[in-house]
Amino acid sequence: MVVVLRFVNIEGSIRERFLDLVHVSDTCALTLKNKIIAALVDNGLNVQDLRGQGYDGASNMRGEWNGLKALILQECPYAYYIHCLAHQLQLALVVNSREVNEVHNFFQHANFVVNTVSASPKRNDELLENQAAEIAREIELGELDTGRGANQIGSLQRVGDRRWSSHYKPIKSLLKMFAIAVSVLRSVATDRSATRNSRGDPAGALKILNTFDFVFILHLMERIMKITDIFCVKLQNKSLDIANALDCVSNTKSLLAELREDGWESLFEDVKSFCVKHEIDIPDMDQRYVDVTKSRNKHDNTTVIHHYKVDVFNVAIDQQVIELNDRLSSQVTELLDLCSSLDPRHDAFDKSKICTLVEKLYPADFSSQERDRLECELPHFQLDTFNNPEIKNCKSIADMTKEIIKSGKSSDYPMVERLL
Repeated sequence: MVVVLRFVNIEGSIRERFLDLVHVSDTCALTLKNKIIAALVDNGLNVQDLRGQGYDGASNMRGEWNGLKALILQECPYAYYIHCLAHQLQLALVVNSREVNEVHNFFQHANFVVNTVSASPKRNDELLENQAAEIAREIELGELDTGRGANQIGSLQRVGDRRWSSHYKPIKSLLKMFAIAVSVLRSVATDRSATRNSRGDPAGALKILNTFDFVFILHLMERIMKITDIFCVKLQNKSLDIANALDCVSNTKSLLAELREDGWESLFEDVKSFCVKHEIDIPDMDQRYVDVTKSRNKHDNTTVIHHYKVDVFNVAIDQQVIELNDRLSSQVTELLDLCSSLDPRHDAFDKSKICTLVEKLYPADFSSQERDRLECELPHFQLDTFNNPEIKNCKSIADMTKEIIKSGKSSDYPMVERLL
């Protein structure tokens, strides 16, 4: 187990330092907690001075009652657990794919298709040749624009198990190279000079690609990931501020809600057009949908279009939002929201919220007299910061804190500096 410390040095700069590499006999929460505390004590650090903790999203880490975060909180109630926001988003898709059967099956099938198409150098060469020919044909027909860096030849990408962004790029590449992948698979599947065994996988992959179900979920996941990929990239930005992080969360949820409310018609039309273009059969949407995982109930009048709109489209988006809400707990969101009010350069600066932050979340760090002193300092701090161009132009609260200490203004506002 690796123990890393994140702290603010005397100059106001955020630093991360490797502390220790600890051997653990098992990964139960109690063992990990004892090892962490021992590592801190051995290095002359007091667990009561912790003001945050973060791990991966495993259940033994984030369990509400017996997880590592809960056990550390028992030792130090102010060591608030904030799971890496970017990692939470990446995990959300993985959980989503497990919870929605159709989405889970889609990613399994997508990996099978990509692996089959890329199974040999010969198939890769054929894929690249077909792609170059397709690009030339579309440019000639005026369907593609030309220019520097445009229409570069690429390859199909595999879907990773964990990384969120690793799901979006394969989806885009598969959409872009769908016809080419079909052409390569059809060529191999009908090659009589090849053995039956070597023709079996391409034939199976071809059947998967040429189904309405696969095409529908391919387009659906592209829509969802187009929204969430921006969020993921932003959250991995080292200079991201708390207020921006909260905006990212809020914007992503709003856009997912908008997709659920207004995105069905355009998605459905795009899928139908795609199927017509690639000669894929479109099922009768008014027919009764048969779920092979359930017994055939004559009283079940679920139609095909109801299945795709309600059971797949709505549920896939809802599951995404649920996962984001679960992983961004109310306590974490409240903490981030209150912290966002600390920035005097923006309208979000809120003296009452700052006082609430201190009273509710950090009561042991400020006496009643110091809280009164903080309340007196805040309006002066706001005006002073706003009128100081060097502080005002800082990109984040972390940079602002460094500049306050550098300029010597920390001595004017000791309570504010402590809180920052």
